[in-house]
Amino acid sequence: MQERSKIEALDAGADDYVTKPFGVGELLARVRAALRHATRPAGKALSIGDITIDFEKRRAERDGTAIHLTPVEFRLLACLAKHIGMVVTHRQLLSEVWGPTHAADTHYLRVYMKQLREKLETDPAQPKYLLTETGVGYRLVD
Repeated sequence: MQERSKIEALDAGADDYVTKPFGVGELLARVRAALRHATRPAGKALSIGDITIDFEKRRAERDGTAIHLTPVEFRLLACLAKHIGMVVTHRQLLSEVWGPTHAADTHYLRVYMKQLREKLETDPAQPKYLLTETGVGYRLVD
């Protein structure tokens, strides 16, 4: 009977199925996996104000002028764009951009966010798009 319930749920549109009893660690891992699959970049490009990010060509422009981004800067921007409008934690950004061994290296993040703001924001001191969520992480807003 349990297999039939799983099949019916998956056929009805569920992306995953967790049976009881389940461990909290397993549940959280499944939620993280679902979030990875449900977030941007869905399309090839994203426009935010005067900024355009082309994920396929790995390019960024502001007001039609190309902006040179290093590979790390582009990965950081792509990670934020993938979760547009949501807070992305320091740990998550560090793990996704630099790898899991750098999850505590927040100084990397501060340096690169400053560089991104200088390249993308009209006024880096008063950012409109790359916002700091103090003590938590960063958010890309449109």
